[in-house]
Amino acid sequence: MINYNQPLPKQTILQDLQMKEINPIMKLILRGKKRDFVSAVGKSLNILLPTEANTSTQSDKLTALWLSPDEWMIFSNEPIDENTNNYETEKILNNNVSKLNLGAIVDVTDQFVMISLKGNKIYELFQAGSPFNFNHFQNKKGAVIQTILTKIDIIVHNQDKNVVNLFVRRSFSQHLFSWMNDAASRL
Repeated sequence: MINYNQPLPKQTILQDLQMKEINPIMKLILRGKKRDFVSAVGKSLNILLPTEANTSTQSDKLTALWLSPDEWMIFSNEPIDENTNNYETEKILNNNVSKLNLGAIVDVTDQFVMISLKGNKIYELFQAGSPFNFNHFQNKKGAVIQTILTKIDIIVHNQDKNVVNLFVRRSFSQHLFSWMNDAASRL
């Protein structure tokens, strides 16, 4: 995070669609299978990991996304100090999970870009470049899906009606943002 270069423009508003990179946001991938792992994470962070497929849970400070039966992404709800790569959440999990061999914690803060999308045209934009049918997804608050948008792997988190967090690997973020700008201008 030190010397952080924002790959995307500050904010874009097109056709009742606002797109903006949210940074710096801490992002961690958690992997574990045992009940002790889920319990240790819950006690350490005061958040229950979602156990139902394609769902999320949220606390005051963190949000947890279900990615697979033994994988979750946790991210901070508020921007963090961009002058450091040390995160209290990661330290707590390393002490209470990794060092006890219950699971693995990987910092992916610099690997993924989080884009916030707001507006009535979000799902029209997604349907222009994704094979996934968003009809049921858009009505489920807290839903999570991993899909492809214009041949790029993305994670979509439905925060609320017409508010979505999109996670994309940093190396693809500029291309995806450019495509979204172009596609949004034609909605």
